[in-house]
Amino acid sequence: MASIRDLKQDINYVLGDIIEAALIHQTANPDEDDAKSEQIIEDCISTFDELIARVNDKSVENRSAHLKQVRADLETKGKALIERVNGL
Repeated sequence: MASIRDLKQDINYVLGDIIEAALIHQTANPDEDDAKSEQIIEDCISTFDELIARVNDKSVENRSAHLKQVRADLETKGKALIERVNGL
């Protein structure tokens, strides 16, 4: 079960770091509109909720393949959110 714990920690760390980067951008650029960075933060939170719910879903047939897909989705969604932060 350590891999599940590690996956949950990875989800937490990746999305937490993206939220932190968006907040740092807000602090470093107080004159800019915060709407874009706030939307990124909201998307991170909804992505976190979705991925954790999928990790906790025990009704899937092939749990190992399911968790691999969750990890792959974390990578793709994380990259997309990072690109949005970099575009601010």
